[in-house]
Amino acid sequence: MTTSRKTSFQDVQDEVIRRIQDRIWPQGSLLPTEFELAEEFGCARATVNRALRELAEKGIIDRKRKSGTRVVTAPVKQAVFEIAVVRHTIEERNADYRYALVHRSVDPIPAWLGARLDLPQGAQVVRVKCMHYADNRPFQFEDRWINIATVPDVVGADFSDRGPNEWLLEQVPFTDAEIAMTAVPADAQLSEFLAAPENTPLLQMERTTWLKGAPVTFVRMTYHPGYRMQTRY
Repeated sequence: MTTSRKTSFQDVQDEVIRRIQDRIWPQGSLLPTEFELAEEFGCARATVNRALRELAEKGIIDRKRKSGTRVVTAPVKQAVFEIAVVRHTIEERNADYRYALVHRSVDPIPAWLGARLDLPQGAQVVRVKCMHYADNRPFQFEDRWINIATVPDVVGADFSDRGPNEWLLEQVPFTDAEIAMTAVPADAQLSEFLAAPENTPLLQMERTTWLKGAPVTFVRMTYHPGYRMQTRY
C-alpha cells in the first residue's frame, strides 16, 4: 500500500479485510508480523497493532502470543445456518434428496427487485425456479434471481441437474448476506408445487447476498406445510 498521505489504522484494516475477502489470505492462514505489515504500509507498528486488535475484537482474525495472527476459520454450523444447502438439510434428515428444475430464463430485472438491490432498469438477471424433494415429497420451492453483472458465468449454467444455490456457493464468494423470514399464505403457484391448499400458512425465507457491495443473488425459499427450522450454536 503506497500513498502520499499518512496511513491510518483504518487504511490498514480495510486492506487486511480486502485481502481476506479476495482470499489472498484464506481462512486459517497466518498473517505477516506487525513489523512486516508496518514496513509494507509505511506506518508505525502501533498503527498496525490497533488495526489488528480491532479486527480481533470483531472476530475476523485470531491473535495469539508466540503463534502469530491467523484469519479466523468460520464455524461450520454457523456457515450452514447462514447459507444452507437444501440437499444437505434433507440428507441430514435421513431422507432421499431429489431436485427438479421448473424454469430458467434470462430477463430484465423486475422494477421492484431493481429498486431493492439498487440496480438500474434493464439490468439482466438469470431467474431460476426449482423444486427440492425429500423422499419424493415436496420440501422447498426456490425462486431465485442472479445478477449477471456480478456473476457473468451464470449465463452458461443451465441448472438442469443441480440447484443454483450449490453452484453459487462453489463459484462465487460473498461478503455480506441479509436474511428475512416470514409466514405467507400459499398462492396458486405455491399450492401446486408444495401440495398445500391455497392460503395455507407457509414459512418463507428471503436471502440476499452481496460481493463488495454488488448484489449477487436474491432468493425466496418457501417450505412445505409444517416445516420447522432449527439451528444450534
